[in-house]
Amino acid sequence: MVINAGKAELRLSVDNTGDRPVQVGSHYHFAEANDALDFDRERAWGHRLAVPAGTSVRFEPGVAREVVLVPLGGNRVMPGLRGKAGGAL
Repeated sequence: MVINAGKAELRLSVDNTGDRPVQVGSHYHFAEANDALDFDRERAWGHRLAVPAGTSVRFEPGVAREVVLVPLGGNRVMPGLRGKAGGAL
């Protein structure tokens, strides 16, 4: 199955600096993910995980991993979440 065809990919290293696992869902605005996750939030702005819809990625404490992000599609409005975007991206 091909997903995210034609979308620009962004690769980032993410480290869970917390003491508990963190999961981020497929269509969550990645820049607003849990503060325990250490990564370049400016570069991640307007992006989501490049994983199938309805799935998530789990970040274990003290473990760094690389993720692939793609731009959020549609009308690029992200209301709610943690309140950092609160509207158009």
